[in-house]
Amino acid sequence: MSINSALWAGASGLLANSSALAAVSDNIANVNTVGYKRASAVFSPMYESHGVSSRYSSGGVTTNNRFQISTGGLLTPGTSPTDLAIAGDGFFVVRPVASNVNATDAVLFTRSGSFSADSQGNLRNDAGLFLYGWPVAADGTVTTNPSDLSSLEAINLSSIGGAAEATTSVGINGNLQASQAVSAAEATYNPAASATNMASGTVTPDFQRSIQIYDSQGGARTVTLSILKSATANQWHAELHVTPTSDITTGSGLVDGQIGTGTIAFDAQGEIDLTNTTLPLTLDFLSSTNTGALGANQFQWASGTGVAGQSITLDIGSPTQPGGMTQYDSPSTLTSTQVNGSAFGTFTGVEVDNDGFVYAKFSNGIIRKTYQVPVASFVNPNGLNVEAGGAYSVTPDSGSYTFNVPGTAAAGTIASSTLENSNVDLATEFTSLITTQRAYSASSKIITTADEMLDEAIRMKR
Repeated sequence: MSINSALWAGASGLLANSSALAAVSDNIANVNTVGYKRASAVFSPMYESHGVSSRYSSGGVTTNNRFQISTGGLLTPGTSPTDLAIAGDGFFVVRPVASNVNATDAVLFTRSGSFSADSQGNLRNDAGLFLYGWPVAADGTVTTNPSDLSSLEAINLSSIGGAAEATTSVGINGNLQASQAVSAAEATYNPAASATNMASGTVTPDFQRSIQIYDSQGGARTVTLSILKSATANQWHAELHVTPTSDITTGSGLVDGQIGTGTIAFDAQGEIDLTNTTLPLTLDFLSSTNTGALGANQFQWASGTGVAGQSITLDIGSPTQPGGMTQYDSPSTLTSTQVNGSAFGTFTGVEVDNDGFVYAKFSNGIIRKTYQVPVASFVNPNGLNVEAGGAYSVTPDSGSYTFNVPGTAAAGTIASSTLENSNVDLATEFTSLITTQRAYSASSKIITTADEMLDEAIRMKR
C-alpha cells in the first residue's frame, strides 16, 4: 500500500541524508588537508513506474558519491624545496614501494605533494607514497615515454653523492705592453730545447701567470702561461706548461711539461689577430691510462695521477668581442681568467624547477639535474577511484594515464616550495550542513506521519 511506500521513502531519506552528512563532515574535517578533493553526495530519485494509475507508490531516494578531483585548490607557500604542487591539471605519479617493484604493486596518482626524504633517501609524502620520476642520464638527457611505467623510478636523494667537474674552458683577459723591449734571449729562443725555452726557467719571460684548472676527479692542476716578446712586430712567443712537470707526459716537440707552444699575434690596433696566432687554442689531454705511443705535440696526464682525459678550449679573445688578450702601450697585466670546472663538493640539497627537474646542489657550486618529475594526465580525472591517503587509481571511467613533461600538452607546471590546499569552501559546507540537517528532520517526519496513518487504519477495525 502507498503508506508503506511512504515509510520506505522516509527511511531512504534518512539514509541518503546521513550519507550526505558524512560527506560534509569529511570535507570540514579535511579543510586543511594538502591536496584534498571535496566529496559530495548526489541525490537521485528512485521512481517507480506508475503508468496512468491513480495510485502513487513512492520509490524514495538514493545517493551517489562524487569527488571534485579536477578542481584545484589554492596554492600556498611550503616550507621545503620538496614541497611540490601542480599549477594546472595533472597528478604526481606515486607508488607504495620504492624498490623491488613488481607488476602487482599499485600505481597511484595524487595531488598531495608534501614530499620529504625518508631514512633511505626516497621522497615520499605524508601518506607514505613514494614519488616517481624519469632519471636524468649523465649527459643531461631524459628518456621520456608517455605510457611506459618502467621508465620511471623512485626519486632517491641518498644516491646523489659528491661531484667534481673537469675544466673544459679557460678564458684569459689581459694586456701585453706594446713598448716592451725585446729580450736578448729572444735571438736564440727555441721552445723545443730546455736550454733556450721559458718552461725550463732558462729564459726569463716578459710576462708569466699561472692558471688553476681541474681534472676529472676535481684535483687542482696548474698551467702556466709564459710570454716573451718576439723580434717580429706585434707578435709574442708563448708557452703553456704544466707545473710540476711530473703531472704530465709529453710526446716529441714538447719538453719541460709543455702542452702548447707558438705565437700570439696582434693587429696594428692592438687587437688579437687569430689568423696569425699559432698557439694551440684547444688542449687535448689524453687519459693517464693511455698506453699508446704519443705522437708529436701530444700529451697525457701522467700515469700516477689516475685521471681521465679532457679537452680544454682556450679563449684569448676575438677582434669583434670585448675582452681577451690585447697589446696596448700599458703595463702587462692579467686582468682576469674564467675557468669552469670545480673541485670535489658534497651534496647540500635539492631544487625543483617548473619543468619538474630535480637539481642536486653541491658545496662547490655545482648544480646537476638528477630526475624529472612527470605529470600524469587523464581524459576524465573525476572518474578516478579514490584511494587512501589522498591518492587515486585508474578506472574505465577515467581512461588510461599519459605521462607528460610538465607544462606540455594538458599537463600543468611544477611549483616548488608550494603546496595545494584542499578545494573545500567552508561557507558552502556549513550551508550544506544546515540543509542536510533540515532534510533529515523532514524525512523523519514522513515516518512519524505514515506511522500515525497506519495506526489510524488499524484502529478502524476495533
